[in-house]
Amino acid sequence: MEVKKKKKPSVTEKRVIGRNDMIDFPDLGLTNVRVKIDTGAYTSSIHCFKISVEEGVLSFFLPAHRSEKHQKFTTDQFELKAIKNSFGQTEMRYVIKTKVILFGKSIRTEFSLADRSQMRYPVLLGRKLLRSRFLVDVSLENLSYDFMQRKSRTKA
Repeated sequence: MEVKKKKKPSVTEKRVIGRNDMIDFPDLGLTNVRVKIDTGAYTSSIHCFKISVEEGVLSFFLPAHRSEKHQKFTTDQFELKAIKNSFGQTEMRYVIKTKVILFGKSIRTEFSLADRSQMRYPVLLGRKLLRSRFLVDVSLENLSYDFMQRKSRTKA
């Protein structure tokens, strides 16, 4: 019996993404969230605060977005994983799976929950999400956001 390997996308099949962008989180009800593309990070991360676990339920707050109030989220679908921070130190973080919209496509991926309040971008997109999907061109910005804007204008 022959086992077929999954074909890796060729360079021409991968979409180019810039150094930063704005994306949507449909499961979290967030749109046009600023993200930094970080090929140095393995796991993607999202800024949140007041992270706690009680009776097997993870709760956390996402910061106010576009004049909305802070939002509390709860889930029983999470993991605690060792994640290397930007200083190369390993720390234990909670990790959730959620969907993001990039270039009009829904991608389910993992996000570690982190305090990114001192960072310029509330979200990092890491290699795990980027791998086999995107090529990064650091001279470009907001390619997914611009794509979605053009797409919405052509529908109107």
